[in-house]
Amino acid sequence: MSDSTKMRLEVTCAVLVAFALRLYFIWQFPFYDAGDTPIYQEFAHNWLAHGIYGVSVFGHLLPVDLRTPGYPAFLAAIYSVFGESARAVMIAQAVVDVLTCMVVAAMAAVLAPKASRARVALAALWLAAICPFTANYTAVVLTETLATFLTALALLVLVEAFRDERLGTTQGLASGETPRGMRWLLGGIVAGFGTLVRPEAPLILAGVGVVLLVLWRRPANWRKLARAGILMAVGLVLPLLPWAARNWRVLHRVQFLAPRYTELPGEFTPRGFFSWEKTWLWRFRDVFLVSWNLEGGEIQLQDMPESAFDSAAERARVAKLLEQYNATTEMSPEIDWQFAEIARERTERHLLRTYVSVPFLRALAMWFTPRVEMLPLSGKFWPVGYWWEDSPSQYCYSMTLFLMGIAYGVLAIGGVWRCRKDPAAIMLVAFIVIRTAFLTTTETPEPRYVLECFPAVFALGAQLWVKNRETPIRSED
Repeated sequence: MSDSTKMRLEVTCAVLVAFALRLYFIWQFPFYDAGDTPIYQEFAHNWLAHGIYGVSVFGHLLPVDLRTPGYPAFLAAIYSVFGESARAVMIAQAVVDVLTCMVVAAMAAVLAPKASRARVALAALWLAAICPFTANYTAVVLTETLATFLTALALLVLVEAFRDERLGTTQGLASGETPRGMRWLLGGIVAGFGTLVRPEAPLILAGVGVVLLVLWRRPANWRKLARAGILMAVGLVLPLLPWAARNWRVLHRVQFLAPRYTELPGEFTPRGFFSWEKTWLWRFRDVFLVSWNLEGGEIQLQDMPESAFDSAAERARVAKLLEQYNATTEMSPEIDWQFAEIARERTERHLLRTYVSVPFLRALAMWFTPRVEMLPLSGKFWPVGYWWEDSPSQYCYSMTLFLMGIAYGVLAIGGVWRCRKDPAAIMLVAFIVIRTAFLTTTETPEPRYVLECFPAVFALGAQLWVKNRETPIRSED
């Protein structure tokens, strides 16, 4: 059997395994009750049935900008062919996620030395194919699968842009090859389409910008820096222009993304409560019991950890405020203002806790939880005796997922070390760090929000399969 035949066979096996794993989650663990699923489905339905991108408010269908239209457009396209079937959406997402695996393989190959590209690409393909975390999210009608694909595609284009600059490819382009510099524009365009799915997608370009600022910090390179920055910015804006124009025409305001708190015009936003949460909330359990119950559900004091209170007096103040809130399950401006005062006092007492300790714990929780939020598993390990006795099989499954998350992280760190002098690899690291730092500032730091970083994790981890890394060529002139 020739090497090329063997490679095709291994790639085919990896693709089949990837698709089979995703179908397994879809058939065994479909998740229909995710918090944002109904609103995406309503957007898609109203768009198809009434030609209005909006939701029903007090019985009236109103155009709104609560969510960017990328994912509802994806749903509408599927609904137009297969009807409003969640299962059809999940299968389509399985296909998209398998394509993501192939994009990851291409990205890893671009990062690797020429002699090792096939080996590294295959390793990256398998790392992505067998990942249960990305596979699991194909079984729910949420943005993660599509957003991860577009993120991977943007990163691939931008990694190739770095390679173009380093190799100085200006002439002798093959037929159909992208001219030097145009990949910055193309990367921005893909990131723009990603922004229509998840509004934090421009953080991809932020990671690129940080590396380029360091790489081209000398005045002789400022022209190249400006060119790359302008091309990426123009590319980012182009896909967003129709959305902004629609908002100006229909809602009479310029909105390129979506409202910060996804609120309707004139709707009250409990910013004080959110500020208070940021002084203590870091576990997904607390998001589930506290954040998701805000505005419509009761919030119980006993569901909060002791770290939410600095004293018995503060605990009593919070208990009184929650009692007032639970009476109506609506957050009034008066109650919210008092939560803001408690947040301010807590921050003044422990500045580092609010801006360092809690964000650091949030980052750890998002990256290294077992990710069982859509599976019939507890995800709890301590105390060991209690949870093992409760269900040994559940404990083993949860622990396996936890260890797999750590393994992926270790592989990525090892790959970063192997290609630490490569600006393209450092760009992937910068993207992961910047996105994670941003997510620690959100109101609900959910583990699913870092899934868009996993293509970079896979591509970096696969670099451990490089036998002898060549010294990267740098372009300083």
